[in-house]
Amino acid sequence: MSEDGQDRIWARSEVESPCVKLCVVHPEARICVGCFRSIEEIAGWSRMTPEERRAIMAELPSRAPRLQKRRGGRLGRLDR
Repeated sequence: MSEDGQDRIWARSEVESPCVKLCVVHPEARICVGCFRSIEEIAGWSRMTPEERRAIMAELPSRAPRLQKRRGGRLGRLDR
């Protein structure tokens, strides 16, 4: 064990996953509503290089607006 209590054997320097455990793929945008990755990116994440992961991570914020448009849902049908 190291002095800060963390076992260095398990330390990893790879790019972390952006997963927030809200795993639902938007039917039109075809990206996860939690992390904004495509199914292909999610499936291939463990095999990607750090550079590939960083490139995707840099692009994710620009994908968020694709999911901002709402169709109303229940609140859109209620009289206010």
